[in-house]
Amino acid sequence: MLMDRNLYERVIRKKKELDALRPLPRGALEKLRKQFAIELAYNSNAIEGNTLTLKETQMVIEEGITIKGKPLREHFEAINHQKAFELLESLVKKKTQLSGDVIRELHGLVLAGIDDENAGIYRRMNVRILGAVKSPPRFEKVFSLMEEFMGYVGSNPDKLNALELAAIIHYRLVGIHPFTDGNGRTARLVMNLWLMRHGYPVTMVLKVDRKKYYDRLKKADQDEVTPFIDFIARNVERSLDLYLDAFKSGEEYITLAEAAKNTPYSQDYLSLLARRGKIEAIKIGRNWHVKKKTVKEYAEEKGKL
Repeated sequence: MLMDRNLYERVIRKKKELDALRPLPRGALEKLRKQFAIELAYNSNAIEGNTLTLKETQMVIEEGITIKGKPLREHFEAINHQKAFELLESLVKKKTQLSGDVIRELHGLVLAGIDDENAGIYRRMNVRILGAVKSPPRFEKVFSLMEEFMGYVGSNPDKLNALELAAIIHYRLVGIHPFTDGNGRTARLVMNLWLMRHGYPVTMVLKVDRKKYYDRLKKADQDEVTPFIDFIARNVERSLDLYLDAFKSGEEYITLAEAAKNTPYSQDYLSLLARRGKIEAIKIGRNWHVKKKTVKEYAEEKGKL
């Protein structure tokens, strides 16, 4: 196993908890689906430099409102991502297998109206990525590398679990850099296609984790792929936590400031534990949240209570 075993077992346990709650209430599920779709569009576009806020992204997608002072391209990016996500959902429902055609179709929607000449088309020029450890392959190699990539995913020769393979799909696709633009957004959509096909909820990389995200990708380029896999798995865990919090009765998540009260730990120390994955926590916006029992159990384990 490439990923952290404790993290893997934790994610699998939470997935089983969510599966046990199915079928989920349709009304609440639809509300959560819409929320996740907006947040996915906002975060994925923001990572690439889009300046629309979460609220503005929602207004553009749901109400068709033009935001004063924001470039037309940014409006297209929000609308396009929503359309690509809707295609993603239909592909999951139809149990469509991942293929080069599917990837090109998703990319075509990502760049629709922005760069129609290159939307859904493998690049026909060489590109460079500023600060990257590895340069993308020459454009002449893209088609054969994509064929090889699809063969790898289909055969899974390294016997990776679904979480590991989802992260590797993302990493390898970004590495091939098959398109002139929109590779990151497309890779994150394709990763979600794989995860959702395996019963996981929508998973997003948060804008606030942009630096960490790129750092983990750079480490993978240096043959340290586990940190990137674990990073993706923690984002999967966050989505599972949010779904379980929405559909499972029980203790709610609270801020670290609230959790620190009447405990041996400061808010800063709990934040450190959360960032390092030492306690179960989820990031909502910029802030970490935990359950009181999580902090209590950790303190008891360390002999602090």
